[in-house]
Amino acid sequence: MLPYLSQGRSRAVNAENPTGEKGRGGMRESVLGPSRKGSPCLKNIRPHEEIILGEMKGPGVITHIWITVDQKTSPSECFVLRDLILRMYWDEEVSPSVEVPLGDFFCCGFGRECLIDSSAIIVAPARGLNSYFQMPFREKAKITVESQHANVIPEFFYQIDYVLYDTLPPQTKYFHASWRREAISRTGEDYVIADRITGQGWYVGTYIALSVLQRYWWGEGEVKFYIDGDDRYPTVCGTGMEDYFGGSWSFAVQENGKTVEKTYSTSYLGYPYYSKQDDLSKSPYYNDDCPPMRGLYRWHVLDPIFFDENLKVTLQQIGSGPGGLFERQDDLSSVAYWYQSEPHKSFEKILDREKRKPR
Repeated sequence: MLPYLSQGRSRAVNAENPTGEKGRGGMRESVLGPSRKGSPCLKNIRPHEEIILGEMKGPGVITHIWITVDQKTSPSECFVLRDLILRMYWDEEVSPSVEVPLGDFFCCGFGRECLIDSSAIIVAPARGLNSYFQMPFREKAKITVESQHANVIPEFFYQIDYVLYDTLPPQTKYFHASWRREAISRTGEDYVIADRITGQGWYVGTYIALSVLQRYWWGEGEVKFYIDGDDRYPTVCGTGMEDYFGGSWSFAVQENGKTVEKTYSTSYLGYPYYSKQDDLSKSPYYNDDCPPMRGLYRWHVLDPIFFDENLKVTLQQIGSGPGGLFERQDDLSSVAYWYQSEPHKSFEKILDREKRKPR
């Protein structure tokens, strides 16, 4: 791809150059003198404060986003990654095209980071959050983060890399992402990953954060894509939850006579997070006996789901046990990622902070 790019003008926005202007990066002064790491981060973001990370004039394409958040927050308020809301607006729209808790956008649900090595999202030690989703804009792009954390965020580091072009192809679509949660799914009803998607475009990814609330195997449910007016039955339907995320047979192997689940992270799909206990041992709320937590992602980069009019994406909550298949109730959160023509329908209001807290 790189040899065939149209010539563009590279820019970056961060705390050192919040406007992204040419020749004005790294100007801030430090104890070491002018232009010596004078302002590497945003400091002391207050509760309920919304910060504009970048406001870029187009036409252009955001090519990379990197974020990391100070980890020295109070142990009793440990879910900072779900307390920060990431929003993105394209051109002059009022309703965001992206509205997702920061951690979940980067496939780190439950307020915890995990290592991810994929084509679209990379999470590197320690809490280095990277996105390589291409995000075009014609007139303007605006990216904000709102803190709904109980305490001040001491340091917030970020960089948004983008390229300006003279024009974008007329068929260029806009990037979108939305978040949902059902703390207890409804028996016999499919969990909705995305709906209210109208227009023309293609679906490019799913992230699921699952807390298992019932015994036995949890992953028999099928992922369904209802395309362009599908009613009772979808056009694309998978064979099971672990199959959709590229695994099989419960992600498990036998080790010393025991069944052991294996996590993994690949370019287009992964199961990077599994825990049966809180990993915050210094917290007064530490618990070594909590519902198992699992994080999974799937990028439809080489196998996009195209739609011309509308799209709905759902996941069955079906398990299996000694009596065979059964309908389950679990705790699910999800992020849907897609591209579409504008305008888009406004998202449902994102859940309040208390209702976003991991179980």
